[in-house]
Amino acid sequence: MSALEIHQFPCLSDNYGYLVHDPVSGETAVIDTPDADRILSEAKSKGWTITQIWNTHWHPDHTGGNLKIKDETGCVIIGPAGEEEKIPGLDRAVTEGSLVNLGAHAARVLDLPGHTLGHCAYSMEDDGLAFVGDTLFALGCGRLFEGSAEQMWDSLSKLKALPEDTTIYCAHEYTAANAKFAVTIEPENKDLSAYSERVTELRSQNKPTVPTTISAELAANPFLRADVPELQDAMGHSGDAVATFAEIRKRKDNF
Repeated sequence: MSALEIHQFPCLSDNYGYLVHDPVSGETAVIDTPDADRILSEAKSKGWTITQIWNTHWHPDHTGGNLKIKDETGCVIIGPAGEEEKIPGLDRAVTEGSLVNLGAHAARVLDLPGHTLGHCAYSMEDDGLAFVGDTLFALGCGRLFEGSAEQMWDSLSKLKALPEDTTIYCAHEYTAANAKFAVTIEPENKDLSAYSERVTELRSQNKPTVPTTISAELAANPFLRADVPELQDAMGHSGDAVATFAEIRKRKDNF
């Protein structure tokens, strides 16, 4: 099985667009649709025809380009069943464990409620990568617009359980702001300090800090570390990962 080609590019103010191309079948999926014109232009420049849209959740900066792209390409739109009525042009609703295929490559759907109640991710385990939308960010996680802290911690725990070398494609470039907050939670974390320095260097050159890896986030992302006893103690919630996560999320919301 040949390797997938992934083309990443900025969209809107801080979103990323992703085109995922299988050179054997010629199929191309776009992960969310923040800007239809930009996505269509990027696909054209690569000589790729979009055959599928994989939506992670219903927010307009993730589905706003669905109908125009579908109108121009005839692509199939796939998205979470829990948000079926909110996703424009949805053709196939998927749930936990559903398989979505791009040629011979398979993505397993993970239900990840928290940011929204129906949010999902697409985990391509044989390819060592996952598209996680707004659930997990480099050094951060999504705001709890619809779900609870318990739901979000459960969702993040699913991502924590992926192989540590999994490449994680997040939907936004939020890492510099996330790093500034993270060091207030774990100022003594050497992995975080090194990560933060890399982020500063990359952003000074206007380079992306995404994708990241599960291993990098496990070592430095405070939202994934709510089960670490020392961090639980520091947050005043010894032995309680959910309460620790909720405290960190509350502090970030007010940062």
